[in-house]
Amino acid sequence: EHLKAFDHEVNAFVDYMFGPRDTRVRGWFLLDSYLPTFFLTGAYLLCIWLGNKFMKDRPPFSLRPHLIVYNLGITLLSLYMLIELILATWEGGYNLQCQNLHSAGEADIRVAKVLWWYYFSKVIEFMDTIFFVLRKKSSQITFLHVYHHATMFNIWWCVLNWIPCGQSFFGPTLNSFIHVLMYSYYGLSVIPSMRKYLWWKKYLTQAQLIQFLLTIVHTLSAAVKPCGFPFGCLMFQSSYMATLVILFINFYIKTYRKAPSRTAIKETPGTAEVKNGFHKDCFAAANGFLNNKKAQ
Repeated sequence: EHLKAFDHEVNAFVDYMFGPRDTRVRGWFLLDSYLPTFFLTGAYLLCIWLGNKFMKDRPPFSLRPHLIVYNLGITLLSLYMLIELILATWEGGYNLQCQNLHSAGEADIRVAKVLWWYYFSKVIEFMDTIFFVLRKKSSQITFLHVYHHATMFNIWWCVLNWIPCGQSFFGPTLNSFIHVLMYSYYGLSVIPSMRKYLWWKKYLTQAQLIQFLLTIVHTLSAAVKPCGFPFGCLMFQSSYMATLVILFINFYIKTYRKAPSRTAIKETPGTAEVKNGFHKDCFAAANGFLNNKKAQ
């Protein structure tokens, strides 16, 4: 009874803050109450903390077969979402510049169903971090990594409840395309014989940055020429994506800047340290082996 009362109070507060929810997604799994999303996020953060303590004096797990299956699964799910979003928005005649929430009829429902899978994929991707913990890759569990994973799952709960279609389609379409490339990359990197062919990691980083910038431009285009999509949601999404741009640019500069000379390293040993290369910050949702050439 206490939990029910708490659940009611939490959801009443959320409804008060954001207004009436979209009735088309009522009853969909995990959407009616915020508590499951909140508790799953809390469990994710707790697993990181407790997992690192548990693994502290234990040898890392290899998990090679698990990673192959996992990366293949996320790649196929991302490919499904990419294709289905393209087909659904084409069917609904979506306007690329600005699309409202109710004009496309059944196509809007089709888009919302795909975006539910996009939301649910964010809890599946918590496993990225769990794999890092079990493989004792704690240096890769950065602020960017945890921030991106934890916030995306919660933000998309809100998106599905209030703006589950319309203008919301663009970011997930781009991101699904990037994830097809990214998780394919990490799946292949698990296979030792394939690592020599994976020369394109830098370009994946660039593609991610372009993705964020395009999403911001697309979001703001609806503010310049409105079509009825909630203005506050547009501003929030633009601001959130801007934080990702800043964090990824910071990573890109640190990772791909010109390496210091040996003389400089000798003169400034305390400031020339570079850790873990490519996987340290970027691809916060990643779990490949490429930088661990002696992986178990």
